Amino acid sequence: MSKRILLFSLIMAFACSLAFAADEIIPVGSINDLTGATSDVGKDAALGVRECVTYINDNGGINGKKIKLHLFDYGYRVPEAITIYKRFRDQDKIKLLLQWGTGDTEALSPTVNKDKMVTISDSLSGHLCDPAKTPYNFIYSTDYSTNARAALTAWYEKVWKTSDKWKADREAGKKPKLVCFYMFASPYSSAPIKAIKDQAALLGVEIGKDQDVSLTALDAKSQVLAAKEEGANVVWHGNTAMSVATAVKDSYALKFTADNITNNWGLDHNLVRITGQAGEGTIGAASCAFLNMDVPYMDKVREYTQKVNPGVPMDKRDIRTVQGWLKVSLGAAGLQRADKKGNIDGPSLKEALESLRDWYPFDTKNALGVGPYTITDKDHRPTPVASLYTIKDGKIVLFEKIDMKEKFPEQWPKWLGW
Repeated sequence: MSKRILLFSLIMAFACSLAFAADEIIPVGSINDLTGATSDVGKDAALGVRECVTYINDNGGINGKKIKLHLFDYGYRVPEAITIYKRFRDQDKIKLLLQWGTGDTEALSPTVNKDKMVTISDSLSGHLCDPAKTPYNFIYSTDYSTNARAALTAWYEKVWKTSDKWKADREAGKKPKLVCFYMFASPYSSAPIKAIKDQAALLGVEIGKDQDVSLTALDAKSQVLAAKEEGANVVWHGNTAMSVATAVKDSYALKFTADNITNNWGLDHNLVRITGQAGEGTIGAASCAFLNMDVPYMDKVREYTQKVNPGVPMDKRDIRTVQGWLKVSLGAAGLQRADKKGNIDGPSLKEALESLRDWYPFDTKNALGVGPYTITDKDHRPTPVASLYTIKDGKIVLFEKIDMKEKFPEQWPKWLGW
Protein backbone atom coordinates (compact mmCIF):
# COMPACT_ATOMS: atom_id res chain seq x y z
CA MET A 1 0.00 0.00 0.00
CA SER A 2 1.49 3.40 -0.97
CA LYS A 3 1.97 6.07 1.66
CA ARG A 4 -0.56 8.30 -0.13
CA ILE A 5 -3.25 5.60 -0.20
CA LEU A 6 -2.54 4.67 3.43
CA LEU A 7 -2.85 8.28 4.58
CA PHE A 8 -6.06 8.76 2.58
CA SER A 9 -7.49 5.60 4.13
CA LEU A 10 -6.60 6.81 7.62
CA ILE A 11 -8.18 10.23 7.08
CA MET A 12 -11.36 8.75 5.62
CA ALA A 13 -11.64 6.21 8.42
CA PHE A 14 -11.19 8.86 11.09
CA ALA A 15 -13.59 11.32 9.45
CA CYS A 16 -16.36 8.71 9.47
CA SER A 17 -18.13 8.43 12.82
CA LEU A 18 -19.76 5.29 14.13
CA ALA A 19 -23.55 5.51 13.83
CA PHE A 20 -25.82 4.51 16.71
CA ALA A 21 -29.25 5.52 17.92
CA ALA A 22 -29.13 9.02 19.40
CA ASP A 23 -30.36 7.96 22.83
CA GLU A 24 -27.69 5.25 23.09
CA ILE A 25 -24.58 7.22 22.20
CA ILE A 26 -22.04 9.44 23.92
CA PRO A 27 -20.37 11.76 21.38
CA VAL A 28 -16.64 12.28 21.88
CA GLY A 29 -14.48 14.61 19.78
CA SER A 30 -10.83 13.94 18.97
CA ILE A 31 -8.40 16.43 17.40
CA ASN A 32 -5.31 14.72 15.95
CA ASP A 33 -2.24 15.43 13.85
CA LEU A 34 -2.22 13.16 10.79
CA THR A 35 -0.41 15.47 8.36
CA GLY A 36 1.47 18.13 10.33
CA ALA A 37 4.83 18.57 12.04
CA THR A 38 4.17 15.87 14.66
CA SER A 39 2.41 13.38 12.38
CA ASP A 40 5.41 11.05 12.72
CA VAL A 41 3.94 10.14 16.10
CA GLY A 42 0.43 11.50 15.61
CA LYS A 43 -0.85 8.96 13.08
CA ASP A 44 -0.09 6.00 15.31
CA ALA A 45 -1.69 7.70 18.32
CA ALA A 46 -4.87 8.43 16.34
CA LEU A 47 -5.11 4.79 15.29
CA GLY A 48 -4.90 3.82 18.96
CA VAL A 49 -7.71 6.21 19.90
CA ARG A 50 -10.06 4.71 17.32
CA GLU A 51 -9.10 1.14 18.21
CA CYS A 52 -9.66 1.67 21.93
CA VAL A 53 -13.07 3.24 21.32
CA THR A 54 -13.97 0.21 19.18
CA TYR A 55 -12.81 -2.13 21.95
CA ILE A 56 -14.88 -0.29 24.56
CA ASN A 57 -17.97 -0.33 22.33
CA ASP A 58 -17.47 -4.05 21.65
CA ASN A 59 -17.41 -4.71 25.38
CA GLY A 60 -20.49 -2.94 26.67
CA GLY A 61 -19.59 0.66 25.95
CA ILE A 62 -20.22 3.17 28.72
CA ASN A 63 -22.74 1.34 30.88
CA GLY A 64 -24.41 0.05 27.72
CA LYS A 65 -24.10 3.27 25.75
CA LYS A 66 -21.84 3.47 22.72
CA ILE A 67 -19.16 6.10 22.19
CA LYS A 68 -19.61 7.95 18.91
CA LEU A 69 -16.16 9.10 17.88
CA HIS A 70 -15.64 12.23 15.79
CA LEU A 71 -11.95 12.28 14.86
CA PHE A 72 -10.42 14.99 12.66
CA ASP A 73 -6.98 15.99 11.44
CA TYR A 74 -5.89 19.55 12.21
CA GLY A 75 -2.42 19.33 10.67
CA TYR A 76 -0.82 20.76 13.83
CA ARG A 77 -2.39 24.17 13.08
CA VAL A 78 -3.89 25.97 16.07
CA PRO A 79 -6.56 27.92 14.09
CA GLU A 80 -7.77 24.66 12.55
CA ALA A 81 -8.07 23.09 16.02
CA ILE A 82 -10.18 26.02 17.21
CA THR A 83 -12.50 25.64 14.23
CA ILE A 84 -12.87 21.89 14.79
CA TYR A 85 -13.61 22.41 18.47
CA LYS A 86 -16.42 24.86 17.68
CA ARG A 87 -17.97 22.27 15.36
CA PHE A 88 -17.65 19.60 18.05
CA ARG A 89 -19.26 21.84 20.66
CA ASP A 90 -22.04 23.41 18.59
CA GLN A 91 -22.90 20.72 16.03
CA ASP A 92 -21.81 17.37 17.43
CA LYS A 93 -22.63 18.23 21.06
CA ILE A 94 -19.66 16.26 22.37
CA LYS A 95 -19.39 15.26 26.02
CA LEU A 96 -15.60 14.90 26.07
CA LEU A 97 -12.77 16.44 24.04
CA LEU A 98 -9.58 14.54 23.26
CA GLN A 99 -6.84 16.88 22.09
CA TRP A 100 -3.34 16.54 20.71
CA GLY A 101 -0.74 19.32 20.82
CA THR A 102 0.42 21.75 23.45
CA GLY A 103 -0.12 24.80 21.22
CA ASP A 104 -3.76 24.01 20.47
CA THR A 105 -4.55 22.64 23.95
CA GLU A 106 -3.15 25.69 25.71
CA ALA A 107 -4.77 28.03 23.16
CA LEU A 108 -8.16 26.40 23.70
CA SER A 109 -7.79 26.09 27.46
CA PRO A 110 -9.57 29.37 28.34
CA THR A 111 -12.44 28.39 26.01
CA VAL A 112 -12.92 24.82 27.24
CA ASN A 113 -12.76 25.98 30.82
CA LYS A 114 -15.37 28.64 30.13
CA ASP A 115 -17.50 26.06 28.32
CA LYS A 116 -16.91 23.50 31.09
CA MET A 117 -15.74 21.00 28.50
CA VAL A 118 -13.54 18.28 30.00
CA THR A 119 -10.43 17.90 27.85
CA ILE A 120 -7.82 15.12 27.94
CA SER A 121 -4.82 15.90 25.80
CA ASP A 122 -1.75 14.20 24.42
CA SER A 123 -0.04 17.38 25.47
CA LEU A 124 1.34 16.49 28.86
CA SER A 125 2.28 20.09 29.54
CA GLY A 126 2.67 20.80 33.23
CA HIS A 127 0.96 24.13 32.58
CA LEU A 128 -2.33 22.23 32.26
CA CYS A 129 -2.17 20.44 35.61
CA ASP A 130 -3.18 23.13 38.11
CA PRO A 131 -6.98 23.00 38.45
CA ALA A 132 -6.95 26.41 40.08
CA LYS A 133 -6.02 27.76 36.63
CA THR A 134 -7.19 25.06 34.18
CA PRO A 135 -9.99 23.15 35.96
CA TYR A 136 -11.27 21.28 32.88
CA ASN A 137 -7.88 20.23 31.47
CA PHE A 138 -6.59 16.74 32.30
CA ILE A 139 -3.58 14.68 31.21
CA TYR A 140 -3.12 10.92 31.12
CA SER A 141 0.48 10.48 32.28
CA THR A 142 3.40 12.10 34.04
CA ASP A 143 3.67 15.68 32.81
CA TYR A 144 6.50 16.92 30.58
CA SER A 145 8.18 18.92 33.33
CA THR A 146 8.23 16.01 35.78
CA ASN A 147 9.58 13.74 33.04
CA ALA A 148 12.34 16.22 32.19
CA ARG A 149 13.33 16.61 35.81
CA ALA A 150 13.34 12.82 36.26
CA ALA A 151 15.38 12.15 33.11
CA LEU A 152 18.08 14.63 34.13
CA THR A 153 18.10 13.29 37.70
CA ALA A 154 18.43 9.69 36.54
CA TRP A 155 21.25 10.59 34.17
CA TYR A 156 23.05 12.58 36.87
CA GLU A 157 22.83 9.83 39.48
CA LYS A 158 23.25 6.70 37.36
CA VAL A 159 25.49 7.92 34.53
CA TRP A 160 27.42 11.04 35.47
CA LYS A 161 28.23 9.90 39.01
CA THR A 162 29.13 6.30 38.20
CA SER A 163 30.18 5.74 34.59
CA ASP A 164 33.80 5.36 33.50
CA LYS A 165 32.98 7.63 30.57
CA TRP A 166 32.91 10.70 32.80
CA LYS A 167 35.38 9.52 35.45
CA ALA A 168 38.18 11.87 34.37
CA ASP A 169 35.83 14.86 34.39
CA ARG A 170 34.56 13.97 37.86
CA GLU A 171 38.07 13.52 39.25
CA ALA A 172 39.05 16.87 37.74
CA GLY A 173 36.23 18.49 39.71
CA LYS A 174 34.30 19.41 36.62
CA LYS A 175 30.57 20.06 36.88
CA PRO A 176 28.42 18.44 34.19
CA LYS A 177 26.87 20.71 31.59
CA LEU A 178 23.41 20.45 30.03
CA VAL A 179 22.39 21.80 26.61
CA CYS A 180 18.77 21.72 25.41
CA PHE A 181 17.87 20.92 21.79
CA TYR A 182 14.27 21.88 20.94
CA MET A 183 12.16 24.01 18.61
CA PHE A 184 11.98 27.41 20.29
CA ALA A 185 8.70 28.38 18.60
CA SER A 186 6.90 25.17 19.56
CA PRO A 187 4.90 25.38 22.81
CA TYR A 188 5.22 21.60 23.14
CA SER A 189 8.99 21.50 22.76
CA SER A 190 9.59 24.44 25.06
CA ALA A 191 7.05 23.49 27.75
CA PRO A 192 9.49 21.77 30.19
CA ILE A 193 12.58 23.91 29.55
CA LYS A 194 12.11 26.10 32.61
CA ALA A 195 11.63 22.97 34.75
CA ILE A 196 14.67 21.07 33.50
CA LYS A 197 16.89 24.11 34.03
CA ASP A 198 15.50 24.49 37.54
CA GLN A 199 16.33 20.83 38.13
CA ALA A 200 19.83 21.36 36.75
CA ALA A 201 20.37 24.12 39.30
CA LEU A 202 19.06 21.84 42.05
CA LEU A 203 21.51 19.10 41.07
CA GLY A 204 24.48 21.37 40.46
CA VAL A 205 24.49 20.91 36.67
CA GLU A 206 25.70 23.82 34.56
CA ILE A 207 23.50 25.06 31.71
CA GLY A 208 24.77 25.83 28.23
CA LYS A 209 23.15 27.77 25.42
CA ASP A 210 19.88 26.37 24.06
CA GLN A 211 19.93 25.15 20.46
CA ASP A 212 16.96 25.76 18.16
CA VAL A 213 16.16 22.52 16.31
CA SER A 214 13.05 22.29 14.12
CA LEU A 215 10.45 19.58 14.65
CA THR A 216 11.03 18.66 11.00
CA ALA A 217 14.84 18.99 11.07
CA LEU A 218 16.83 16.96 8.57
CA ASP A 219 20.16 18.50 9.60
CA ALA A 220 21.32 19.55 13.07
CA LYS A 221 25.07 19.77 12.50
CA SER A 222 25.42 23.46 13.39
CA GLN A 223 23.56 22.94 16.67
CA VAL A 224 25.63 19.87 17.47
CA LEU A 225 28.89 21.71 16.82
CA ALA A 226 27.79 24.59 19.05
CA ALA A 227 27.00 22.21 21.93
CA LYS A 228 30.26 20.36 21.36
CA GLU A 229 32.18 23.64 21.52
CA GLU A 230 30.59 24.33 24.91
CA GLY A 231 31.73 20.96 26.23
CA ALA A 232 28.24 19.71 27.04
CA ASN A 233 27.99 16.33 28.78
CA VAL A 234 24.28 15.75 28.29
CA VAL A 235 21.71 16.95 25.74
CA TRP A 236 17.98 17.22 26.43
CA HIS A 237 15.94 16.58 23.28
CA GLY A 238 12.52 18.22 23.35
CA ASN A 239 11.21 17.28 19.90
CA THR A 240 9.54 14.19 18.41
CA ALA A 241 11.36 11.06 17.29
CA MET A 242 12.32 11.99 13.72
CA SER A 243 13.88 15.30 14.74
CA VAL A 244 15.61 13.70 17.73
CA ALA A 245 17.01 11.02 15.42
CA THR A 246 18.52 13.70 13.18
CA ALA A 247 20.33 15.33 16.10
CA VAL A 248 21.50 12.02 17.56
CA LYS A 249 22.90 10.80 14.23
CA ASP A 250 24.65 14.11 13.57
CA SER A 251 26.17 14.02 17.05
CA TYR A 252 27.56 10.56 16.41
CA ALA A 253 28.94 11.55 13.01
CA LEU A 254 30.63 14.63 14.47
CA LYS A 255 32.04 12.68 17.43
CA PHE A 256 30.08 14.71 19.96
CA THR A 257 30.11 12.35 22.93
CA ALA A 258 27.48 13.93 25.18
CA ASP A 259 24.77 11.59 26.44
CA ASN A 260 21.22 11.96 25.10
CA ILE A 261 18.05 12.25 27.18
CA THR A 262 14.63 12.90 25.69
CA ASN A 263 10.96 13.47 26.40
CA ASN A 264 8.34 10.77 25.87
CA TRP A 265 7.71 11.72 22.22
CA GLY A 266 11.38 11.36 21.35
CA LEU A 267 11.90 7.73 22.33
CA ASP A 268 10.32 4.97 20.29
CA HIS A 269 11.30 2.15 17.94
CA ASN A 270 11.61 4.56 15.02
CA LEU A 271 14.42 6.25 16.93
CA VAL A 272 16.08 2.87 17.45
CA ARG A 273 15.78 1.90 13.79
CA ILE A 274 16.96 5.22 12.39
CA THR A 275 19.88 5.90 14.72
CA GLY A 276 21.35 2.42 15.05
CA GLN A 277 24.61 2.53 16.99
CA ALA A 278 24.31 6.30 17.39
CA GLY A 279 21.22 5.88 19.56
CA GLU A 280 22.74 3.42 22.04
CA GLY A 281 22.44 4.67 25.61
CA THR A 282 19.75 7.26 24.88
CA ILE A 283 17.50 7.68 27.92
CA GLY A 284 13.90 8.74 27.46
CA ALA A 285 10.63 9.06 29.34
CA ALA A 286 7.65 6.91 28.38
CA SER A 287 3.96 7.40 29.18
CA CYS A 288 3.23 3.67 29.27
CA ALA A 289 4.65 0.31 28.24
CA PHE A 290 5.67 -0.27 24.63
CA LEU A 291 3.48 -2.26 22.23
CA ASN A 292 5.80 -5.28 22.24
CA MET A 293 5.92 -5.58 26.03
CA ASP A 294 3.93 -8.17 27.96
CA VAL A 295 1.83 -6.29 30.48
CA PRO A 296 -1.88 -6.62 31.24
CA TYR A 297 -4.18 -5.53 28.40
CA MET A 298 -1.38 -5.26 25.83
CA ASP A 299 -2.77 -8.40 24.17
CA LYS A 300 -6.04 -6.50 23.60
CA VAL A 301 -4.17 -3.55 22.14
CA ARG A 302 -2.34 -5.80 19.68
CA GLU A 303 -5.53 -7.71 18.85
CA TYR A 304 -7.41 -4.53 17.97
CA THR A 305 -4.62 -3.11 15.83
CA GLN A 306 -5.31 -6.01 13.50
CA LYS A 307 -9.07 -6.08 13.94
CA VAL A 308 -9.69 -2.40 13.26
CA ASN A 309 -6.77 -1.49 11.00
CA PRO A 310 -5.52 -4.70 9.39
CA GLY A 311 -4.06 -2.79 6.45
CA VAL A 312 -1.50 -1.01 8.62
CA PRO A 313 1.60 -3.21 9.12
CA MET A 314 2.58 -3.98 12.69
CA ASP A 315 6.06 -2.59 12.09
CA LYS A 316 4.37 0.80 11.63
CA ARG A 317 2.77 0.58 15.07
CA ASP A 318 4.48 1.66 18.28
CA ILE A 319 4.00 3.04 21.77
CA ARG A 320 1.83 5.88 20.40
CA THR A 321 -0.94 3.34 19.85
CA VAL A 322 -0.75 2.41 23.52
CA GLN A 323 -0.86 6.08 24.52
CA GLY A 324 -4.09 6.41 22.53
CA TRP A 325 -5.56 3.56 24.58
CA LEU A 326 -4.40 5.14 27.81
CA LYS A 327 -6.00 8.48 26.93
CA VAL A 328 -9.31 6.90 25.93
CA SER A 329 -9.38 4.56 28.93
CA LEU A 330 -9.01 7.52 31.30
CA GLY A 331 -11.83 9.34 29.57
CA ALA A 332 -14.00 6.23 29.65
CA ALA A 333 -13.41 5.84 33.39
CA GLY A 334 -14.75 9.34 33.92
CA LEU A 335 -17.70 8.82 31.58
CA GLN A 336 -18.68 5.59 33.33
CA ARG A 337 -18.66 7.19 36.76
CA ALA A 338 -20.54 10.29 35.64
CA ASP A 339 -23.13 8.23 33.76
CA LYS A 340 -23.75 6.02 36.79
CA LYS A 341 -24.68 9.15 38.72
CA GLY A 342 -27.25 9.94 36.06
CA ASN A 343 -25.75 12.81 34.09
CA ILE A 344 -22.80 13.36 31.78
CA ASP A 345 -21.99 17.03 31.56
CA GLY A 346 -18.81 19.02 32.12
CA PRO A 347 -19.04 19.46 35.89
CA SER A 348 -20.12 15.86 36.55
CA LEU A 349 -17.36 14.45 34.31
CA LYS A 350 -14.79 16.73 35.95
CA GLU A 351 -15.92 15.56 39.38
CA ALA A 352 -15.76 11.93 38.27
CA LEU A 353 -12.16 12.22 37.06
CA GLU A 354 -11.18 14.07 40.22
CA SER A 355 -12.57 11.20 42.29
CA LEU A 356 -10.14 8.63 40.85
CA ARG A 357 -7.98 7.08 43.56
CA ASP A 358 -5.35 4.41 42.93
CA TRP A 359 -6.87 3.91 39.47
CA TYR A 360 -5.54 1.61 36.76
CA PRO A 361 -6.70 1.50 33.10
CA PHE A 362 -9.66 -0.84 32.73
CA ASP A 363 -9.51 -1.29 36.53
CA THR A 364 -6.73 -3.83 36.03
CA LYS A 365 -3.48 -3.57 37.99
CA ASN A 366 -0.51 -2.53 35.85
CA ALA A 367 -2.67 -2.43 32.69
CA LEU A 368 -0.68 -0.86 29.84
CA GLY A 369 2.24 -0.67 32.26
CA VAL A 370 0.93 2.30 34.27
CA GLY A 371 -0.72 3.22 37.52
CA PRO A 372 -1.89 3.65 40.09
CA TYR A 373 -3.23 7.12 39.26
CA THR A 374 -4.83 9.56 41.68
CA ILE A 375 -6.44 12.81 40.50
CA THR A 376 -7.90 15.43 42.83
CA ASP A 377 -9.58 18.81 42.55
CA LYS A 378 -6.33 20.33 43.84
CA ASP A 379 -3.88 18.55 41.54
CA HIS A 380 -4.46 17.11 38.06
CA ARG A 381 -1.05 15.44 37.87
CA PRO A 382 -2.17 11.77 37.79
CA THR A 383 1.12 10.35 39.02
CA PRO A 384 4.52 11.50 40.28
CA VAL A 385 6.21 8.35 38.97
CA ALA A 386 8.29 8.89 35.85
CA SER A 387 9.13 5.79 33.80
CA LEU A 388 12.48 6.04 32.05
CA TYR A 389 13.73 3.67 29.36
CA THR A 390 17.01 3.36 27.51
CA ILE A 391 18.29 1.86 24.27
CA LYS A 392 20.57 -1.07 24.99
CA ASP A 393 21.87 -3.44 22.30
CA GLY A 394 19.27 -2.14 19.89
CA LYS A 395 16.34 -2.72 22.25
CA ILE A 396 14.28 -0.44 24.47
CA VAL A 397 14.55 -1.58 28.09
CA LEU A 398 13.52 -0.11 31.43
CA PHE A 399 16.17 2.19 32.89
CA GLU A 400 14.52 3.40 36.10
CA LYS A 401 11.23 4.46 37.64
CA ILE A 402 11.48 7.53 39.86
CA ASP A 403 8.78 8.72 42.24
CA MET A 404 9.55 12.43 42.11
CA LYS A 405 7.15 13.24 44.94
CA GLU A 406 8.91 10.78 47.20
CA LYS A 407 12.38 11.86 46.10
CA PHE A 408 11.72 15.60 46.34
CA PRO A 409 8.88 15.93 48.89
CA GLU A 410 9.47 19.60 49.62
CA GLN A 411 9.63 20.64 45.97
CA TRP A 412 6.79 18.49 44.63
CA PRO A 413 3.89 20.76 45.72
CA LYS A 414 5.76 23.81 44.36
CA TRP A 415 6.19 22.18 40.94
CA LEU A 416 2.45 22.10 40.24
CA GLY A 417 1.71 24.08 37.07
CA TRP A 418 5.31 24.26 35.80
